[in-house]
Amino acid sequence: MIDEGTVKRLGLPGHLRAVPDEIDAKGLRVTGVLPPGLNGRYVRNGPNPLPGQTSEQLQVGAGMLHGVRLRDGRAEWYRNRWVRTGAFHGRSFLGPDGFDLTAVPANTHVVRHARRMFALMEVGLPFEVTPELDTVGPCDFDGRLTTAMTAHPKRDPESGELHFFGYGMFPPYLTYHRLDAEGRLVFSREVPVAAGTLMHDFAITERYAVWLDLPVVFGFVDGVPYHWDEGYGARLGLMRHDVPDAPVRWFEVDPCFVFHVGNAYERDGRVVVDAVRYSPEEFRALWSLLSRSGPLTGPDARAGRGVLHRWVLDPEAGATEEALDDQEVEFPTLDDERVGRHARYLYTVTATDPRSTDRCALIKYESGSEAARYDLGADTLMGEAVFVPARGERQEDEGWLMSIATRRDGSASRLLVLDAADVAAGPIAAVELPRGVPTGFHGSWFADG
Repeated sequence: MIDEGTVKRLGLPGHLRAVPDEIDAKGLRVTGVLPPGLNGRYVRNGPNPLPGQTSEQLQVGAGMLHGVRLRDGRAEWYRNRWVRTGAFHGRSFLGPDGFDLTAVPANTHVVRHARRMFALMEVGLPFEVTPELDTVGPCDFDGRLTTAMTAHPKRDPESGELHFFGYGMFPPYLTYHRLDAEGRLVFSREVPVAAGTLMHDFAITERYAVWLDLPVVFGFVDGVPYHWDEGYGARLGLMRHDVPDAPVRWFEVDPCFVFHVGNAYERDGRVVVDAVRYSPEEFRALWSLLSRSGPLTGPDARAGRGVLHRWVLDPEAGATEEALDDQEVEFPTLDDERVGRHARYLYTVTATDPRSTDRCALIKYESGSEAARYDLGADTLMGEAVFVPARGERQEDEGWLMSIATRRDGSASRLLVLDAADVAAGPIAAVELPRGVPTGFHGSWFADG
């Protein structure tokens, strides 16, 4: 998100405009009926430079959390808070003694583990925050974490362990970590790779970690710290996470890039991985958009789009792959209790490219095929949809989807709540937010208790 002057100069739409301050609002207006079982907080993270700051990259800016408190069918409050990392206080990530892992923006995701909430950004330490969104400070798990932490850790739904990794531009390029269910860092190991690459996400199954060693590597080109390396190759790796020092079995795949994995699971001795895949051409177009300093118009206005894709990794036969769909999607999510296991449903969002004038839609996939969709109005964009499970015994899609929807001009936002079993019906409730919330990245639902 960037400030108003840069928005006007670059021709960016209003829904990317940073907000200038922190506010609190109580007693929010609700249209429709909030399910009485929704007791907790929805929190979403995203870049939001401080007043007076500008950024010519859409993904750069101090992290800002936007939260909505729901209880007993009411929307009790909205508040937004900057994550007060070293970057917020003006410190540089690159210091005289190397990288300062506490000087990152923490602007990408917000998660909870072992009763602690963390704002995350993949090139620094996690920053603990309170349920009221105030910053506690950086966390290195009692000095045990010496690398950065990915913004996309994976919690195993059976063991309660949190699997994650850190990457960097200097050796060790990739390090795997695991927290136990009580939040103690109990295991770390280096994963040998040839160079530092932009590994934004990964996957787990019951027994494996799945690595994405893809050809976007560290190295400044035109002032940007990553670039596409034609000679690096593309491969996916399987590593037993339940066996210390297990070797990685690598599978060569067609050149591509992946920002976000939907899910992975084991089936008949093979591992299935579903993710949003960008071809080399689509990735270059998208990266040009994210890094450029010129107007967001031109003949490539429909470039830079990923599609839902599947790889099957067979230790005997190698890798096979196929596109599951041909429409542009991003931000795949699922029921967190199905992470690393077979899941029937994935939820994605279309029109996530900031240049897009397409109508935004929430798409529900069932077993890799589109099963339902909800189309928003022409003037509204929706962010990532977070699945909130119903209590007790339930079907896999028995629960709700939450997402912040913002008008394209940035003038207003609502927190939408949809029935995950009936996406096409549209929102069953909408919470009117007191301000336009900039389009951001990832969020979570933190249930009470």
